[in-house]
Amino acid sequence: MMQTARTVIFEQVGGPDVLEIQERPVGEPGPGEVRIAHRACGLNFIDVYQRSGLYPMDLPHALGMEAAGVIEAVGDGVTHLREGDRAVYAATPPGAYCDMRVMPAAQVCPLPDDISFEEGAAMMLQGMTVEYLFHRTTPLQPGDSVLFHAAAGGVGLIACQWARSEGITLIGTAGTDEKCALAVKNGATHCVNYRTEDWPKRVREVTQGRGVDVVMDSVGKDTFDGSLASLKPLGMMISFGNASGPVPPFNLGVLGQMGSLKLTRPSLFTHIADHETCQSMARHLFDKVQAKDVEIHIGQRFALEHVVEAHRALEARETTGSTILTI
Repeated sequence: MMQTARTVIFEQVGGPDVLEIQERPVGEPGPGEVRIAHRACGLNFIDVYQRSGLYPMDLPHALGMEAAGVIEAVGDGVTHLREGDRAVYAATPPGAYCDMRVMPAAQVCPLPDDISFEEGAAMMLQGMTVEYLFHRTTPLQPGDSVLFHAAAGGVGLIACQWARSEGITLIGTAGTDEKCALAVKNGATHCVNYRTEDWPKRVREVTQGRGVDVVMDSVGKDTFDGSLASLKPLGMMISFGNASGPVPPFNLGVLGQMGSLKLTRPSLFTHIADHETCQSMARHLFDKVQAKDVEIHIGQRFALEHVVEAHRALEARETTGSTILTI
């Protein structure tokens, strides 16, 4: 008899209430696929973008981009995983919010024994994002300066620690004094409360008027202009998210007027599309965690059946660190 799994799906775009749990069949893996039984699943803002319709998808569709668990079956041609292996992933297609699934194996990675399933589910998408921001987007050297928005979120806390381990000065922004303190505790050199301070002015003060080498901005519309204003001449603006909405159409000529600035809009899934690159990025992340350079902060845990509540908290920016669904 074919197995079934609880799977979170949405049949129309909208708020958290459009999410529902259905029992769906789970078959055998085909060539290049694995079947994985999840122990925990990660929540990320890309899930909100997909559910809300900002990133359009064919509906109905399952949701979720990362999880950790145990490999139950392996299809033909898969050589880097075996039945019984602990495994983890951030990957397409969406569908990680479930008990079990069949999926392509190329972006599924062996999970070291000393990293828990919950840590694995909480860190792959966010941690590999930090890996490409710091190592694959623009050259960064010890002593360079970075402005990082949402520094107390899941990606932000990893970035704070990563910057400290690389000798990079990270100036963070966050929405409360408590979140700023958390960012500083995790390695931010400074953190600015964007609700109570003129943060572009404060960044200039902290850098003695020079501005930063790089801005890493996942907020989007609300921070874009201030982020550009925080860069030094020839600086790099990395826009990698839209938490406040997409950046409006922009006149590229402004980049020249502000000091020959550079602007890029990368995506994790472009970087990990290649199997070997994905596995290398994951190993780099695992090395940072195993060396204690990076600790994964799980601020919130929700049972799978409470996914609507989890999405409400995530979208309201009531979370710190990473958020996971437990199976």
